[in-house]
Amino acid sequence: MKNLHDRGVIGRYRQYLPVDDATPVVSLNEGSTPLIYSPKLSSLVGRGAEVYVKYEGLNPTGSFKDRGMTMAISKACERGVKAVICASTGNTSAAAAAYAARADIACAVLLPAGKIAAGKLLQAFIYGAKVVAVRGNFDDALRLVRELGADGRFEIVNSINPFRIEGQKTASFEIIEELGDAPDIHILPVGNAGNITAYWKGYCEYRALGKANRLPRMTGFQAAGSAPIFLGYVVDKPETIATAIRIGNPASWEGANAALRDSGGCIDVVTDEQILHAQRWLAAEEGIFVEPASAASVAGLLKCFSEDRCAGCPFHEFPEGAKIVLTVTGHGLKDPEAPMVHGFKALEADADAASVARVLGVE
Repeated sequence: MKNLHDRGVIGRYRQYLPVDDATPVVSLNEGSTPLIYSPKLSSLVGRGAEVYVKYEGLNPTGSFKDRGMTMAISKACERGVKAVICASTGNTSAAAAAYAARADIACAVLLPAGKIAAGKLLQAFIYGAKVVAVRGNFDDALRLVRELGADGRFEIVNSINPFRIEGQKTASFEIIEELGDAPDIHILPVGNAGNITAYWKGYCEYRALGKANRLPRMTGFQAAGSAPIFLGYVVDKPETIATAIRIGNPASWEGANAALRDSGGCIDVVTDEQILHAQRWLAAEEGIFVEPASAASVAGLLKCFSEDRCAGCPFHEFPEGAKIVLTVTGHGLKDPEAPMVHGFKALEADADAASVARVLGVE
């Protein structure tokens, strides 16, 4: 019988991760998120393509960060660390706080003041972290975390911690196992760039092991107001409604560039308007509710089939029957305020069936 206490990504992929019997596994049964076939996106792409959505918002704290955090916290505990620290746009802080609580160690999170979605901020507090609102942006917070972690008082659990990347690569393993091979194209939102780095690492490792016959073209989309990799320079004051990717100087910039270069992929930008449209479209058309940053991958795919697609777009030329995966990184309830720009308003009726039928237009 399978050990019910060992069902997270470390338990499932132990042989491919830097752990051993001395590593105390800190897990919330993360991973094993659904790979959902999207008939409407498949129809949009055409040519017999199959489009799948990897829904990472169904991890325990609602984002892909849990995959990396189970590794980062487990390895910290292996070394006897008593306190961890991170800078965050929200999802890292939620994951760090939750896994630190699970491990019974202290957690400090530095957040850019006034720039964090309410759902994510609440998570950091409720999991018991010490929350510091920094008067600056994410890049300022990460600089401070590097300074505070340099003298050994804290273990840094941002994606500059290599164990984070190790945990996050397991999403690639799951995709290959479900599809029977790597996809032809993989599209991701890009903020701090740890995820595109990790996915590429996972794909390369599984191919080297003979578990995949090909490697995908990695395609990233950044928010137009926060697009340092696309622009090729640091953005001092990044701005976008997609708070999770509001980052002007990504920690994993080099890894992202390598993934894009080595896979023959590309990176492009989407506007806030395109992101919000994609968020609403994915929910209304496919029943998948994601936070704005997650919707950047969907917005990117939609852009690829519009008139303003980029010159390096992988859909200029792709094989018949291609398999395409879009990662959506966080649940929609992470940032409940953002979709309210659509002006949602409930219909009102009296407490009788005739009144309800009237407002529903089914008299």
